Amino acid sequence: MIMLKNTLTKQKEALKPIKTGHVGLYACGPTVYWFAHIGNMRAFIFADVLHRVLEYNDLDVTMIMNITDVGHLVGDGNEGEDKMIVAMQREGKSAQEIAQFYADHFFEDLDRLNIQRADKYPKATEHIPEQIDMIKKLEENGFTYKTNDGIYFNTSKLPSYGQLSGQKAEEKLAGARIDMGEKKLPTDFALWKFSPEGVQRQMEWDSPWGVGFPGWHIECSAMSTKYLGNLFDIHTGGVDHIPVHHENEIAQTLGSENTTQANTWMHSEFLTMDGGKMSKSLGNLYTIQDLADKGFDPLSYRYFVLGAHYSTKLNFTFDALLAAQNALHRLQDLVRAWDEPAIGCAEFEQRFLDAVNDDLNTPQALAIMWEMVDSDYPTSAKAESLLKFDQVLGFRLADFVGKKLEVPKEVQDLVNEREKAREEKNFEESDRLRNEIEKRGFTVEDTSEGSKVVEKR
Repeated sequence: MIMLKNTLTKQKEALKPIKTGHVGLYACGPTVYWFAHIGNMRAFIFADVLHRVLEYNDLDVTMIMNITDVGHLVGDGNEGEDKMIVAMQREGKSAQEIAQFYADHFFEDLDRLNIQRADKYPKATEHIPEQIDMIKKLEENGFTYKTNDGIYFNTSKLPSYGQLSGQKAEEKLAGARIDMGEKKLPTDFALWKFSPEGVQRQMEWDSPWGVGFPGWHIECSAMSTKYLGNLFDIHTGGVDHIPVHHENEIAQTLGSENTTQANTWMHSEFLTMDGGKMSKSLGNLYTIQDLADKGFDPLSYRYFVLGAHYSTKLNFTFDALLAAQNALHRLQDLVRAWDEPAIGCAEFEQRFLDAVNDDLNTPQALAIMWEMVDSDYPTSAKAESLLKFDQVLGFRLADFVGKKLEVPKEVQDLVNEREKAREEKNFEESDRLRNEIEKRGFTVEDTSEGSKVVEKR
């Protein structure tokens, strides 16, 4: 039985798929006007682990992740700036070129983190008719009104508005400073925005209400409905989506389809940097490429993320990332010497399954994995179970298990010479030989059982 924390009900619940043996999963994807940073990637790793756990339980999964490739005003009214227009001005490229460039980079990051691909990545710009149709339904059902700058959702018409965040409208607005424009309530949000005069948007479309572009929230409601139906199993995203984006998605789907869109809503917590906020102005907004440039294997970031439960805040430091990388490298080096997989360790496999099925408890799953790795079971049995675990963990351990490191003869000769120099306490010569070995792509570790050669990373 898979137990998952449902943000909508505030309870941990047993997953009961709408269709037996099948799960419909929608994950909020990237907005492609800039690089995804490591905080964003935590949410995508979380969605990937969920995807893998469902499949680990022999469930057939249809996963959809949107690509937001159309610009939006920050917020839901007249406030803020359109970040796609800012990107166009910054880079001197068309909106389409910018969206494609950052989408391509996003997919490269997915591959580097060994994140399984979704079944489909629908783009907002390719689903304008579906978004217009949903807005028309909302209009027919009495949930919209028109202002001089767009079509808005009237939250006063939906008594259940606020159910996801657990906040009533008046609580949401306490202390808020919002540019109302012609909105009736500060919580009302744009479904369709009219194109401002004198602004070269490049991304605008005809609609029954005038030339313009969709609001931010409507794309996810429309595209999830198209590909998964008007009620599906699980919707994921970051906790920052709870009070506005996902709240508004539910409102739109209730208003047009009379469903909560998904039965289970799940959210990953924030990643903090050295105990504080991530921001460009502070210079601590890192990408996966930034980590790679500092010498880190992207999979070490995946290991770092899995070391904390998805629903708890996670503090990033380079020391913590280094510790994760050292642990991953130790694991890779250990399993190279193992025998070919056979039989498996049933006790550990059951405990691992229980851990990941308990709301994706990856910290406990990692602890169980290490307990098995360090156990007295035959390495063939441990290899069989570890490769099963890696179906969830995603560390690409099949590249290492039982794949003994091939050390060239010239390198082994240098290792033997260094051993002799150490025995003679000629440490200067020993250090020189170590450097020669490293130039050839290997490192020597001195252990109680003698010198151990590993790959230089």
